[in-house]
Amino acid sequence: MPLVDLDKFDFLYAGRVRGMKSAVTRDLMATLSRPGIISLAGGFPDTRAFGEEAFREISDSVATESAQALQYGPTGGLEKIKDVIVEVMAAEGTPANQEEVFTTTGAQQALDLVARVFLDEGDAVLCEGPTYAGALNAFAAYRPRVLHVPMDRAGMIPVAAREALARARKQGIHTKFIYTVPNFQNPTGVTMAAERRRELLEIAREFDLVIVEDNPYGMLRFEGEALPTLSALEQEDGDVDRVIYLGTFSKIFAPGVRLGWVHAQPGILHKINVGKQGADLCSSNLSQMMVSSFFQNADWHAYVERLTNIYRERQRAMLDSLAEFMPKEVHWTHPEGGLFVWATLPSYLDATAMLPRAIAKNVAYVPGEGFYAGGEGKNCMRLNFSFVEPEKIRRGIELLSEVIRDRMALRGDLERGSRQGSRQAARGARSGARSDG
Repeated sequence: MPLVDLDKFDFLYAGRVRGMKSAVTRDLMATLSRPGIISLAGGFPDTRAFGEEAFREISDSVATESAQALQYGPTGGLEKIKDVIVEVMAAEGTPANQEEVFTTTGAQQALDLVARVFLDEGDAVLCEGPTYAGALNAFAAYRPRVLHVPMDRAGMIPVAAREALARARKQGIHTKFIYTVPNFQNPTGVTMAAERRRELLEIAREFDLVIVEDNPYGMLRFEGEALPTLSALEQEDGDVDRVIYLGTFSKIFAPGVRLGWVHAQPGILHKINVGKQGADLCSSNLSQMMVSSFFQNADWHAYVERLTNIYRERQRAMLDSLAEFMPKEVHWTHPEGGLFVWATLPSYLDATAMLPRAIAKNVAYVPGEGFYAGGEGKNCMRLNFSFVEPEKIRRGIELLSEVIRDRMALRGDLERGSRQGSRQAARGARSGARSDG
């Protein structure tokens, strides 16, 4: 089949396409399927933990209702899956009822629908810097300005958020919402402190914004005490209008079912409902019924605990390996849960430029600049520990540290060569001056 030169249709493409780009995590998938490579890149849950027998039982259960499973369903989701969502949110300490939840085809669709409902071209979104690359991609189609707010070990820095919003207001930029991943953030693994969650709610009230709380990893905690969600804190305050909570079954069941949800006030859900009708009519009944069968008939709490124990062991393997192999100039986060560690290299290293050398050594990561709208974070990388066994994690970090040390050594050689060249030039100039004299 001949290749089609799509560029000849540039004059037909919508203007918004110019703001869209492929996610670096997605672009890496083909490379990561290469035999022998140790992938610390993808954000994959370990679906091998689920087991064939459990999957077979769910499939058999759904097969008894095959007519409904293969049919269209309501746009907002089946009643039985909404009951499950309410139960899962309750387990996280977040009150909800059926009227406040809306099913989506993965939380990724929820991000797109929120952007579709709220964003006009030129509006602003405030989010952490760095932030989830998939959110940036979902927002990009609507051509917003992205206001990144720096983070520290306690999450988004509130004073910086206020300053960014005040600047935008002064410039006449309409900021529509704050986007945050407060628990074990993707990509940094950082968890927002409880007092900052309350302050973020206050900032949203002060600037009359909504908050999009993306919480895919909240139940994957390895240590420490669970913190209340922003949605729970808002309800505790008697205010139920501002937080749009996004959840997913990808991390506590399986990503292959492509099932997520939105929890929000009815006015917002009505707009999202209209947007979803134009996108895919409804999420898969088959997926909804499979998830419902598992959560209603199996011990899903035990399954999540099993996943958490697996990830805890792998997280410790990664942190121990980083401490053992990495140069002292490299720093990294110490997440209490989730799937990711964020590593910061010396400022003169470019993680994107270094990636081909790492892949040649059979180890992969995600360069940091993909998690910023403006290309910052070039000396950073996201490392995933959820899908690789501990011994492979150790070997992968060892290989990666060799690549980093090589680049640091090259930099040192270049600097020494530059200094030597400067000294030789200076000696030559002095010799020339004496000869002229």
